[in-house]
Amino acid sequence: MKDWKGTRVVILGAARQGLALARWLIKHDAIVTLSDKRSDAELASARAALNGLPIQWALGDHLIELLDHADVLCLSGGIPLNLPIVDAALQRGISLSNDTQIFMDAVPCKTIGITGSAGKTTTTTLVGQMAKDAYGDQAFIGGNIGDPLINYVDEMKSTDLAILEISSFQLEQMTISPNVAAILNITPNHLDRHGTMEAYTAAKARILDFQSSKDIAVLGRDDAGAWNLRSKVKGKIHSFGFSKMDEDAEGTYFDDGILYLYEHRVDIPLLRRDQIQLRGDHNVSNVLAAFAIGHAAGFPLDSMLTAAEEFRGVPHRLEFVRELRGARWYNDSIATAPERTMAAIRSFDEPIVLLLGGRDKDLPWEELANLIHQRVDHVILFGESAEKIKKAATADGAAKRPFTLDQVAHLHDAIIKANEVAESGDIVLLSPGGTSFDEFKDFEERGEQFRLWVQKLS
Repeated sequence: MKDWKGTRVVILGAARQGLALARWLIKHDAIVTLSDKRSDAELASARAALNGLPIQWALGDHLIELLDHADVLCLSGGIPLNLPIVDAALQRGISLSNDTQIFMDAVPCKTIGITGSAGKTTTTTLVGQMAKDAYGDQAFIGGNIGDPLINYVDEMKSTDLAILEISSFQLEQMTISPNVAAILNITPNHLDRHGTMEAYTAAKARILDFQSSKDIAVLGRDDAGAWNLRSKVKGKIHSFGFSKMDEDAEGTYFDDGILYLYEHRVDIPLLRRDQIQLRGDHNVSNVLAAFAIGHAAGFPLDSMLTAAEEFRGVPHRLEFVRELRGARWYNDSIATAPERTMAAIRSFDEPIVLLLGGRDKDLPWEELANLIHQRVDHVILFGESAEKIKKAATADGAAKRPFTLDQVAHLHDAIIKANEVAESGDIVLLSPGGTSFDEFKDFEERGEQFRLWVQKLS
């Protein structure tokens, strides 16, 4: 839709994405109702942010009656598709959309979209830094991270570049694909939302579905979930991974401690492994992905190399907090699935005290439990998922490498317990494997509180 004047839009969810979309739609003369299940008191800051704008607020529930005067229903990130109001909208023929779809419909410039079960925030941030080094203020980075890009679309020009992290929640409703679409990997995640791996994979695959023959897809070739989608690609395929490239392929690979770009049957050395400032093989994969995406988008090689060498990672992803009595504390609050916790554990050779828990997403914990038996010395469980994780971690425990296990109610309790058991040379690792919503508003708030509480330890 290009002309929103007079269009009646109901937005579900008054968080970052919903507020940005409401502001943009009002600017474009739409008639906006913003619905949120939270109370007026809980939304005081959100309402203040939109103070003075002609927005109708509907709080406490998503009432189906809101559809009586609606042309479009927009879902903010995290709003499930199985709500009664969503079913009713579909039955009435009311279009579904979201801020990313509306941004993609309005954006005048080339777009890069990055999705995946793991690593998309790190990869998107690095690609963004590569773009900033090359294009300066002509590069815009956002989407599922940072500022929603709908805030800036009206000032973008055809010569600009927009780089978006896109979640499976956003992709479910989208009917536009970016010019360069990257799928890093597809592993179990958000099954509480999607139900099955098949549905989750289909949501991720939508980033490819609306590309043209002129577009480029970038796929992780070491991950079966991503690589098995190559038959869906309509344009050119670039790939990344640790394995060597096929002779006629294009992309990046890792060999004998060096990252390479493979282009027109020529191997171009990029960086040595020790020049990457991030721990873990998963981060080598993220850097390989960023180079493959940047190359597909036509970034200058010098800009990509400069950004990669200077990149120090993103907050809440294996972020060093402090050293206390010889133990080093790390914040990996962004790890909201067991698979991400496994990647964090594999990043260290030292003894590990692992803080694990939060809210479960109906994901399997058995593989992580096996790795804990191999690599972790102390486990401290907290939050709603503690009992489920404990059951997985202690199943058939007699036949496996022993570790100590404590269970507490909250993250702060887990920090106090970790401080009691940590010894010099240990890594104390918050890598929860679950979401933060049982105790915090998001993983960022959880990570910030972790930092604060750890800094206060003595």
